[in-house]
Amino acid sequence: MYMSRTIDKEIIKNFTLLKTNQSLVYLDNAATTQTCVAALKAMDDYYTKSRANIHRGVYNLSIRATEQYEAARDQVASYINADREEIIFTSGTTHSLNQLAYSLSPRLSHRDNIVLTRLEHHANIVPWQQMAKHYGFTIRYAELNKDGELNANSFQKVINANTKIVSFTLVSNVLGTVAPGQEIIKLAQASKAVTIVDAAQAAAHITLDVKKLNCDFLVFSGHKMYGPTGIGVLYGKKIFLEEHLEPFLFGGEMVQSVSYENATWAELPYKFEAGTPNIAGAIGLGAAVGWIKKAGIKKMATQEEKVISYAFKKLTPLVKIVGTRKNRIGIISFTIPGIHPHDIAEVLNQNQVCIRTGYHCAEPLHHHLGLNGTARLSIGVYNTTKDIDALVVGIKKVKKLFA
Repeated sequence: MYMSRTIDKEIIKNFTLLKTNQSLVYLDNAATTQTCVAALKAMDDYYTKSRANIHRGVYNLSIRATEQYEAARDQVASYINADREEIIFTSGTTHSLNQLAYSLSPRLSHRDNIVLTRLEHHANIVPWQQMAKHYGFTIRYAELNKDGELNANSFQKVINANTKIVSFTLVSNVLGTVAPGQEIIKLAQASKAVTIVDAAQAAAHITLDVKKLNCDFLVFSGHKMYGPTGIGVLYGKKIFLEEHLEPFLFGGEMVQSVSYENATWAELPYKFEAGTPNIAGAIGLGAAVGWIKKAGIKKMATQEEKVISYAFKKLTPLVKIVGTRKNRIGIISFTIPGIHPHDIAEVLNQNQVCIRTGYHCAEPLHHHLGLNGTARLSIGVYNTTKDIDALVVGIKKVKKLFA
């Protein structure tokens, strides 16, 4: 049995765009999810009732805004089982990964290497490439098995005594495969390498516990977890934030004192948050996190698993799915031989079915797999088997048109 229409309506009422456009089939959640009403309301309340800058004001309006902003930090910290001073607000996963690359790379030399994986998003490849050109270290890639998955053996082959950083995606944005995070981190730490987890595709779908993972850093974005765009999170172990990571941006708010000759930094987490932050975005993210916790991430994952299983069953006879079914959350990338992915998407768009096409900011992975782009559907909590049925109707139309 799949989710009933009653439960469907109960969920969709939390998403205004879907509620008011009931014929829309939104299957592009890996790019961005719809924003939940709780986040919209929290941001609206800030703009209409508490609009002021934070931390600096002694007047009530500023104090109220500060309380809301810091409450959001507490919500996020609780969500991933971190301490509040370990939560740095950024503009998103890309910002977070760039900050880590710029801040950690000066410690590396031509004798060192870092380890990434074949699955990485451009945001976890390009910054390291640029830093490697400047500092001379090499980049190694953990390989995939024949099913397109990462395993511990692939890391054992590339991690050595000169490996200083291991940075990997917890969930692939192309294949949806889930990496064995704890095993990878244990291997990296055995070589005393710093560990970075890209959790952008994981944050809304699986339970994140940074203490259990024991990663040194973890990053994710609000817009992929029913929150607003322009807000993200950089988690770092307190000891790393205090002793191993230097600020990436400089200016107001992140300083303790400034003279014409020098400056000292504020305490955690503020020394990494220069300038006026995205206050409304942080408040919206905190509300989105609260909504996910109330809805129950395990319950949400169970629903998504039912839909993706149904999608595999219905799509397997019609398209060529990239990767296998196992160890995968709600993402399916596929091709139809002889038909360009953009043509697939355009025909589906005419039926109000929204999917993503192209390289999905993972061009090296596509080339590694011998693919010149794919079509991708990705599941959110509001998707049902009826959405998959609509997708199937559209794909049959595509095949008929281009036969």
